[in-house]
Amino acid sequence: MDDNEGFLAVARDRLTRDGMDVVGTATSQREALRLAEQLHPDVVLVDISLGAESGFEVTRRLVEDFPDLEARVVLISTRDEDDFADLIAASPAAGFLPKDLLSAGAVCALVGAARS
Repeated sequence: MDDNEGFLAVARDRLTRDGMDVVGTATSQREALRLAEQLHPDVVLVDISLGAESGFEVTRRLVEDFPDLEARVVLISTRDEDDFADLIAASPAAGFLPKDLLSAGAVCALVGAARS
């Protein structure tokens, strides 16, 4: 989930080329929750900075509404992880990836490590 449709297109392309099936994209919390209910994704990527919405709140709601997503939500941002370290640690997300390092392998490694 990201509020930047251009980034969503780039991320979808990058992850698809890496062999990951991207089943949907969302630009708002409401859309993310609706798609999670319809599509039952294995992993959800959520941008920390979503304009008027908080990626941390979206993550909390996703896991609250869909408990199977605990440790399968990955927070992403262009900002440095240290800027949000305490909030990331307190969230039910698997962890954090910088947007410039986004790849299917990095997502799988992070989610796999969080579930071990």
